[in-house]
Formats: sequence, structure tokens, C-alpha cells
Amino acid sequence: MSKTAIVTGGTRGIGRAISERLAKDGYKVAATYAGNDDAAKLCADEIGVKCFKFDVGDFDACAEGIKQIEADLGPCEVLVNNAGITWDAPFHKMSKEAWSKVINVDLDSAFNMTRNVWEGMRDRGFGRVINISSINGQKGQFTQANYSAAKAGLIGFTRALAYEGAKKGITSNVIAPGYIDTEMLQAVKPEVLEGIISTIPVGRLGKAEEIASMVAYLASEEAAFVNGATMTVNGAQYIAS
Repeated sequence: MSKTAIVTGGTRGIGRAISERLAKDGYKVAATYAGNDDAAKLCADEIGVKCFKFDVGDFDACAEGIKQIEADLGPCEVLVNNAGITWDAPFHKMSKEAWSKVINVDLDSAFNMTRNVWEGMRDRGFGRVINISSINGQKGQFTQANYSAAKAGLIGFTRALAYEGAKKGITSNVIAPGYIDTEMLQAVKPEVLEGIISTIPVGRLGKAEEIASMVAYLASEEAAFVNGATMTVNGAQYIAS
């Protein structure tokens, strides 16, 4: 019987690649999204996953959304917390709104979603929680105090969950992507993009499918002994100690 996987922010970019890979691997995939109905329709039509629209930054909306997903597809056994936004500014110019919004979408959402599936995973004795952090959550980045804080927070959150879930058959791991070739990054000025690529030892941007492959591994039975790990996928741009 196929497992149910939820991918937040699962209709575009890295999230869509994750949704597609898990669907190919036989999972029943629920891809959540916040507002882009056209992208969600394309995702559903092209890769055959079910899309659910709700605000992952709202705890009650997550509770209702997950209730609907589980009614349609079955209990969530794999949760990929991928949803995220950026709102960059030098810290001396960063507004409270920019700070709070990024923390809410990028970090609070992981609590909101995980808390609403955690007890079911414990009861069934199986679960996979995979949180998508960032290279900038490991090393920091100019103009990204909010984003770096949120993505670093995901790492600490995951490590705590790993301890708590281990005896109940739940693993919790982090993937920290480097710079990935997505629509968002392609909007960057060419000279800026060239500068980024020049700092990556392998000499190219990452592919969304490479992040999806790591998700697929961590979701699998073969990864049962991998717990509390931070998997860096960044072409050796940053090697954490």
C-alpha cells in the first residue's frame, strides 16, 4: 500500500521537483501552496499530484488542511517542510514585518505542519519528517538576517525532533541546499548570477532534481538509521564542520 506524503510549497521550484519524484516513487502526494492557482493546476495536470491551498503559517489552517489531505489520501507518513519565502534587506533597514513574515512562513510553518501529523506518526510507529533549510541557514548571508535565522532554526528544530521521534520509528532530517537553478534564481541579474556560480567549486548551479533525490532517500526505508542529520547539497560551496 502506497504511503502518503505532504510537500509544502510543493507546486513550484524545488517543491515541485520533490512532489514529482515522490509521485514517481509511488507515494500519494499532497502538494500544498499559498496563492498561485495556475502553477498548482499545472502541477496537478502534469505530474498527477493533488494540490491543496492553505496558509502554512496559520496553525488552524494547517490542522484543517491536513485533515482534508488525510481524508482524501490517507494518514501522512512523510512530511516535507519546504515552503519558504525571502524578504531581503540590510538589517539596519529591515522592518518588523519583513522579519515576522519570513519567520512565520519559513519556520513557524514547520511547527504548524509537523505538530499536526506528529501524534499520528507516533501512534502508527512510523514517520519521516524532512525539513528544507539552506546554505544560508548554515553560514548566514548579507541582507538575510530573517531568512538565515529561520533556516538555522529549522536545523535546531529537526535535531530536537530526532531525539523525540527515534523510539517511535520517526526520523527527522534536514537538507540544506546551495544555489539551485529555479525560476527565482534565474530572475537574478546575469552578472550577479555569474558571481554566484564563480563561488561554487563544481562550477554550476544545483538542480532541483538533486534535492528531490535526497528527499527520496531520506523518505525511504533504507534511511531508517539516518536521524538528526543535516545533508548539505551545495557543490562544496560551504562545508559545515
